[in-house]
This record gives sequence, C-alpha cells and structure tokens, in this order.
Amino acid sequence: MCGIVGAVNWSDGSSLRLATELQTHRGPDDGDVWEHRSPDGTHIGLGSRRLAILDLSPAGRMPMVNAQQTVWITYNGEVYNFAELRQELSAKGYRFRSHTDTEVILHLYEEEGPECVKRLNGMFAFAICDLRSGRPLLFLARDHFGIKPLYYLHRGRQFAFASEVKSLLQLPGVSAAVDPVALQQYLTFLWVPDPATLFQGIVKLPAGHYAVFRHGNLEITQYWDLSFPPVGQSAAHTEADLIDELRERFRRSVYSQMVSDVPIGAFLSAGVDSSSIVAMMAERTTQPLRTYTVTFPSQHRKGELTLDDPQVAKRVARHFGCAHHEMVVEPQVADLLPRLIWYMDEPIADPAIITAYLVCREARKTVSVLLSGIGGDEIFAGYRKHYAHYWAHAYRQLPAFLRRGVIEPTIAALPSFRGSAVKGLVRLSKKMTRSATLSPPDAFLMNSTYFDKTQRNALLAPDVLAQMRGADPWQQHRHYFAHVVHADFLHQMLYVDTKAFMTSLNLTYNDKMSMATSVETRVPFLDRELVEFAAWQIPPALKLKGFWRPTTKHILRRAMAGIVPSEILRQPKAGFGTPLDAWVTHDLREMIGDLLSESRVRRRGYFVPRFVQGLLAAHQRGDHDWSLQIWQLLTFELWLQAFVDRPQTSHAAYTVDSARMALAA
Repeated sequence: MCGIVGAVNWSDGSSLRLATELQTHRGPDDGDVWEHRSPDGTHIGLGSRRLAILDLSPAGRMPMVNAQQTVWITYNGEVYNFAELRQELSAKGYRFRSHTDTEVILHLYEEEGPECVKRLNGMFAFAICDLRSGRPLLFLARDHFGIKPLYYLHRGRQFAFASEVKSLLQLPGVSAAVDPVALQQYLTFLWVPDPATLFQGIVKLPAGHYAVFRHGNLEITQYWDLSFPPVGQSAAHTEADLIDELRERFRRSVYSQMVSDVPIGAFLSAGVDSSSIVAMMAERTTQPLRTYTVTFPSQHRKGELTLDDPQVAKRVARHFGCAHHEMVVEPQVADLLPRLIWYMDEPIADPAIITAYLVCREARKTVSVLLSGIGGDEIFAGYRKHYAHYWAHAYRQLPAFLRRGVIEPTIAALPSFRGSAVKGLVRLSKKMTRSATLSPPDAFLMNSTYFDKTQRNALLAPDVLAQMRGADPWQQHRHYFAHVVHADFLHQMLYVDTKAFMTSLNLTYNDKMSMATSVETRVPFLDRELVEFAAWQIPPALKLKGFWRPTTKHILRRAMAGIVPSEILRQPKAGFGTPLDAWVTHDLREMIGDLLSESRVRRRGYFVPRFVQGLLAAHQRGDHDWSLQIWQLLTFELWLQAFVDRPQTSHAAYTVDSARMALAA
C-alpha cells in the first residue's frame, strides 16, 4: 500500500519531491522519485511512498523499472492473483527481481498493454510511463470498484495525478477553489459523487477505468462495469446450491486477502459482515487473530446506528479465540476533526471518519493490515433504504386522502425522538412520506438526501445559487439508474449504491483514514469474481427476503449459519456508529458557535446567515435533529480553512507535521 504521484510538463523536480513527501503517512517505509526528459522536451516525473506489505526488502522500492529501463511504474494497492500471473509470466520468459505484485503488474503491462487491467483481481491505482516508442506515454488505471483513489489535473500539455489532492496542490500554478456544482452535490449527499470533487478542476479517474496520456491528449476508457440480469430471469441453481457456492467463494476471497509479510488483523463491529470475515480468517490462522472495535460511553450510544451492547463483539471474538482490542473512547473531537479533514482531502460529512481513524490508529500498534466488511451491504442488500422501497410502494396504494390528510401530517409533526431507540425509525418514516409521490428512483434518491432542493435554495447565497445554473445534483445517480433499467429494482438500487455511495463515501473514507495511520485496509466482499457471482446468480429474493419484517442479506446469513454465532445472524445491521447528536449538541457546541457564527458565515459568502442560525437554534431547542446537516456545514468550514484559506506554501508544513503526528501516535 502506498501513496503515488506524477506529473507531465508540470513539476520542477523539487515540487514533485515535496508532493511525494506529503504522502509519507501512506508509505512510511520508503520513498523515491524518478524523472525523465525526452528529446522533444517532455518532462515526466513519478513519485512513490511505500508501505511495505509484500517483500519488505529494497527490491520492492518504487518507482520500479523493467530490465531494459524503458517502462516505469508507481503503484498503490494489492493484487491478490499476482502469484498465478507471475507464474504465467515466468513461463513466457520474464524474470523477477522481487517478490512484489508491483513487478507482476509491470511485466503484465509489457506483455498485454492497457488490457492488462482486465486480468487483475484486487485493489489498485497505478501509473506506468512507457518509453519504448521513443515518445513517452503515461498509462493510469484504477481498480474495478474504486477501492484506491486516483486524482488528476489536465491542462493542455500538462497532466498530474496523485493518491491525494494535497500533493497536487504543491504543483506550480495549482490552488484550491470551490466548484459550485460540486458544492450543491455535497449539500445533497454529505459527499461529492465520483468523478467530481469539491476542488475546482481536480477530478478522479472513475472506478473500472484506465487512461492514456500522450502528446497532450487524455483518453479515458472503461474496462469493466458491474452488470445484472434482466428482471424476472430465473435462477439457474437451487437456494441450497447457491448457499454452498457463496460460502466457498467468500472463503476463497478472504483467504486470498490474507497474504502478507506483515502482521494482519480485522475490524470487528460484530455485524454480519465483519463477523463473517473474522470467522473465515480464524479458520486460516494458527495464531489468535487480532480484532479491533471501538465503542463510546453508554450515554452516547442511545438512538445511534450502532450496537447498544458492545459485549457482542467481545463474545464473537471469544468464540473465535481472537486477541481482541476494544477501545471505549471519548475523543477530543474539536481537536481531532480538523486534522482528519486534512487527511480526507475531500470534505465527507460522515462522522464515521472518526471511528475509522480511531480503530486504525489503535490497530497500527500491532498490525499493518486490516480486513474490513465494506461492500457486504451493497452486494447483498443490507441497508434499510433497500426494503424501504417496498414499504413505500405499499404505502402509495393507500387512498390519497388517508396519506395526505392523516398519515403525512401526523408523521411530519412527530418530534425527532433524539436519544431514543426509535429515532432511526422516525427519521426513515419522515423520509418515506416526504418522497411518497415520487417515482421509485427519485424516492430512493430523496431518501439519500440531506438538504433537499427547497432547503438548499434557502441555505445558499443568491450569487452562489446562480453559479449552479440549474444543475441537478442527482444527475450522476440518474445515469446509473438508466444504465440498469432492465434489471429488478433491488438490483438497480444495489448498482447505484455500488457506483456512488460505496465508492465516493465508504471506500473513500476507509482509504483515507486507514492510510492516515499507515494501515492497509482490504475488503474481501469486493473480490471481483465474488461480486459478479452475486449479481448474476443470486436472485433479488435471496438477498432481501420477506416484506413487513424483511431479512437483509438473507443468503449471506444462510451461508454463514453454523460458522458465525446465531446471535450475530439474527440481529439487525450493526456498524461502528458515532454519538453525533451528543457531539453536536454538547462537545462541539462552542466550536460550532464560533465557526458557524453569523458574522463568519456572512464573510464566507456561501450561505445565508439567517438560515444557518435558524438551523442551529432549532437543533439546540430540540425541535428537530439537524445534527448531520450541522456536521456538513462544520466540515465544509474546516475544509475551507485547511485548503482554500491556507497559502500554498503552508500546505507542505501543515501536512508534514500532521503526518509526523499520526505516525508517532
């Protein structure tokens, strides 16, 4: 796992080295820069920071070059089928000087060119400089699901890329500015959907795509996409057969991702996904598996989307003989949050970044690799919004006078029940009635919306609103829905979640927070072959089973029966929740009052001060739970301070200091 950076006709050498150094937290073990100037004057530089996972020797140093010194690579990721590919390439005459997957990718590119990415199963973002034609060509690729990030800038003959935006901000003439259309998306979703970012002019290479840059031209090609069968297509196998095959495919995926030359462990929230991973890992290891969980004091857990009983994780760990590490924490959020937003690059207003960081920071004391359950909900239908669609469909069958005259006013008038176990159900009910008259795709999107159109129009300053020129924040999501319109609607929802929610939110903060502490996180549920099997062979009714009290991830629960404790298989979704309401109402109240004060909001010029103050007051009075929306505004302000306000010369010192603090923690 590493941090990569590169530039064509942009870097002066010193800025490339600085851009590389800024990612030391991603690769504390080694780092180097390679530069080349062609006869036509083209200058190319590649940089790498290395977290050594396979082959800890200097032979794994990057940027890495082939024997003829004509093809160079800088690489971030892990390819789990590298051993088979290495054997195949060795049979064709390629010689290896290391035991890394980096060198396998390098030679596979020599053999197959850009099509090499179709052979890889893993997580990766890499760039290859090919000098064999006499004129340099830069080839970039990002893995199928976007597990690893790859940002880039393109201005005419200039091109630059990096694992983190902060590295791009070190290049001459590059500074941070807000993209107003992306701001609209951020306010809608808590995050900005790929390939856009909130940084104007800086975008991501989309998941499942590769790019070729030569002679000033950038060509982007999609090499893979998730697909689903047409609606109503019958299953080719019985449920029993599918359960057996799923279990074995999942087992193989976990086993393959345990390959490491450094200590390895696992997240354990005691949900179905993380517990299933731990169960399979425990089969494979001869030593007690290290597991990690984080929880908060009991008074903070009420009404939040997390387990009320942290003892469940302990019981799971004890069942599998794990060396379990539990952290009961009351973090100094006001001190921690600015640093984490800096590491995030993109403002993501999900407080899960804090728990992800805390778990990884603790785990780093004993391991360098963690396996995570991310992806299980998107592949097997694990979210409440998936079955909320069916409830909403039934609700729409009720007479209009009953819905509009009785039910909707009643639900709208309900308090938020903050601090109670029904808080989540009330929030879901309010969203459902708000979107009751919409089409299924729009209702699904509305249920994922935090500031709706009316609220955004009231929040945004008039001149900022004018810059958005009627842009639709749901546009990317609508495109995804249109792509799978032939499929069952559950599969349509899973596709949209996989392309947008999972990649732009979950995988992004998972990568940034783990790498902030120099920990590599792997995601066995996103094994490409496993996902393709689940998409095509497992029918929707076996993913989400039942109606009034549906069982999410039904087939996964069946596949893990007898392996994972039944207590886990019976319980609802559990994850690393956060006491957000308590933080916003108490711990961060002073910070929020300062950073979202009327005078500061007015000086910024993005939002209407009166609306922001009304939001804060309504939350403090208990009229409504606006904690996530307030967290959005707070995150945006801290992001502005870290990237837009800070002079370019200060970026370097701030980042290097932050990296050293994280590595020392």
